[in-house]
Amino acid sequence: MLKKLIVIALFTASGMAQAALNIQHWTLDNGARVYFVENHTIPMLDVNVEFDAGSRRDPAGKSGLSSLTNGLLARGLKEAVLSDGRIEPALSEAQISNALADIAAQRGGGAGADRSGMSVRTLSAAATRDEAVRLLARLLAHPDFPEDLFRRDQARTVAAIRDGLTRPESIANKAFWRLAYGNHPYAAEATVESVEAITRDELVQFHRAHYVANHAVIAMIGDVTRAEADAIAKELTRRLAQGQPLPVLPAVSLPTAVEERMPHPASQSHILVGMPALARNDPDVFALTVGNYVLGGGGFVSRLTHEVREKRGLAYSAYSYFNPMAQPGPYLAGLQTRKDQSDEALKVVRDTIEAFLRDGPTEAELKAAKDNLIGGFALRIDNNRKILDNIASIGFYRMPLDYLDTWTTHVGKVTAADVRAAFARKLAMDKMVTVVVGSEPVKP
Repeated sequence: MLKKLIVIALFTASGMAQAALNIQHWTLDNGARVYFVENHTIPMLDVNVEFDAGSRRDPAGKSGLSSLTNGLLARGLKEAVLSDGRIEPALSEAQISNALADIAAQRGGGAGADRSGMSVRTLSAAATRDEAVRLLARLLAHPDFPEDLFRRDQARTVAAIRDGLTRPESIANKAFWRLAYGNHPYAAEATVESVEAITRDELVQFHRAHYVANHAVIAMIGDVTRAEADAIAKELTRRLAQGQPLPVLPAVSLPTAVEERMPHPASQSHILVGMPALARNDPDVFALTVGNYVLGGGGFVSRLTHEVREKRGLAYSAYSYFNPMAQPGPYLAGLQTRKDQSDEALKVVRDTIEAFLRDGPTEAELKAAKDNLIGGFALRIDNNRKILDNIASIGFYRMPLDYLDTWTTHVGKVTAADVRAAFARKLAMDKMVTVVVGSEPVKP
């Protein structure tokens, strides 16, 4: 029976990848926005609830607060009295885990730079589904933030930060964001000092300000009807308070080209080159996606890999990507190479990017990139989890509801001129920041 269900799931997921995804959208009376795809092919429901509660909302000097808050949502539930007079009992961390295990539900979630939230995957049978939804609603609304578990998670976070301070890839990443984003909240990184300065009361205050009904974005896909999805969304948010408008964050300023080198005992240098470039909903996203496949996103068929690895043997691979965010996220190119080759490898990366900015892709490169991106699109939505992630992004960033339906069409329309123009608008060599961790001293 299990084998049969797996075969059915694979078949139907493939079918959905080829068919239009009908994303239904509505807003509840409390302001929560709902995005729903009805899919009765397997008896499952996936639900994701997110808020504008990422690290960019951390107060000054308290970097790490959003992540700690999100991580402690499932560490305990406080007793709560509902509007109808019912009392929901307190639950410990172990009791929460047992409650999920009893109904075979899976909890997920986390905190990023822009958003934080929680998800649940459950069987769609009414009794099981309703219990999973009720528990998720309680975790979002009534976390207890136990002092002892807060101290435990705080200590774990500090230990992870200290470990990262020894790793060249972590050092390089932190330095890149600091240089590229300056005083913008995107540049703020959790430090030992910032995490140790956080108090339990500040978690409570952050939760109260950000995990609110009118800032909630609910994404759902699964074996329920529109009416059932509406009832689920209301259950998920009816315990949440109403929140105030969040402060407008400063604009992202482009940096001036700068290079920072840091010693490290690792055998290889870690090199990063990039700058702030792309926000969600930017009309250049499709031209940049196609162009970057040619430049550094296409793996072994990209120019960076060809120039760095195939022609010169300077690294196993080189890559580049755009990371679109609520505000302009970074373009980033990177590689690892022997210390004595770092100067040569860095020059090759810069020269390759500069040549691409000047000339763009050839027609053959453009066609190959579009064929690969369009041909591989089905793999982006070949299961409910991937579809849920896409729906959540569409909802949070207020992207067009037909974004997935029209993605291949937009990619197919990109021309070489479009790529050159988009890259010229978003990237400039005199704005690129460079980080080299583990390089040998610069020769005079």
